[in-house]
Formats: sequence, structure tokens, C-alpha cells
Amino acid sequence: MLNIGVLALQGDFAEHAAVLRQIGARPIEVRKPEQLADLHGLIIPGGESTTISTVARASGLYEPLREFVTHKPTWGTCAGAILLAKRITGQAAHLGVMDIAVTRNAFGRQVDSFSTDLLIEGFDEPLRAVFIRAPIIESVGAGVRVLARLPDGRIVAAQQGHLLATAFHPELTPDKRLHTYFLEMCHQQRVVL
Repeated sequence: MLNIGVLALQGDFAEHAAVLRQIGARPIEVRKPEQLADLHGLIIPGGESTTISTVARASGLYEPLREFVTHKPTWGTCAGAILLAKRITGQAAHLGVMDIAVTRNAFGRQVDSFSTDLLIEGFDEPLRAVFIRAPIIESVGAGVRVLARLPDGRIVAAQQGHLLATAFHPELTPDKRLHTYFLEMCHQQRVVL
């Protein structure tokens, strides 16, 4: 059984943990540096990226977290994608490990939230994606693979090696395919190590 951390400082970590349990992983809610030990992967959930970063710094988790995401499978959803990005429009980067540029709240305020069907690379059927005060991935570096775009061409999912970023909230739908995809990423790295 894979031990998958869910950063539990703020945001919708409980929803990710519930999906992980349903697909046979052991979720570990991460609030302290020592909880990163023995994890096979980590999900950084949606929430508020600046708040998550501030709480991580105050709790002594920030540098151990940066070290973890540099080497181990990590998936950032919504605010988590912002935390992973090397470039954020109008502000300094947080963890800055994934070669993507993002714009926060690209679709507007909470009232502008929406859901849509997305074609995800490698999936046979579209996936329902929920966007809540979501970022957009403005550009990707040479080593980053785009996994999904909106019909207008804007990037909403990408992968760079062991790093996965989605601008939307897959934990808020019954579709578990992206969580399963992330578990496979974790399993592959575990086999390599």
C-alpha cells in the first residue's frame, strides 16, 4: 500500500484523503516536517496558495517540503499548482520547482466558478473538471508535457517528470482517474528507487 501525503495546512485536503482511501492508498495528513518521512508521494490541495505557504513557513515545514517536492512525486491541484510553479504572474514564486508559469484566479471570483468536461491525455473518456477561483497555466518549459487544455486552448493540466499540476479540483467529482494516475506515478518512482 502506498503512503500518500496530503498537505493539511489549509484547503480541501480531507476530500483528497477520502479519494485516496477509496482507491487503496493510505493517506497521511501532513502538518509537520517529520510526517514527510516514508511517503511515496504528496498532494498539495486547493485552498489559498499564499496562506498555505505562510503556514508552512511558520510551522517549519517549508524547507522540508521544498526538498520533498524536488525529488518525490507531488501533485498540486489549484492552489497546489500555484505553489509548484516557477513563475506566478505579479508575484514571487513559492516552492518554484515546476517549469510552468501560472496566473492566479484567472477565471475571476468564486461566483465565476464552473465545471466542464476535459480531454486528458491518455484517458479514453472526458473528465469532469471543477474550476473554483482557479489558476491558468500560461506557459510550460521544454520538459513539461501538457495533459489538458480548455476548448479555447488554455492549459489546465501538465506534468514534468515526478510533478503533476492541475488547475481544477478532481477531488470534488466521483471520477477517480486522476488520483489513480498519480498513484501510478508514485508506484513507478518507487519501483525505480
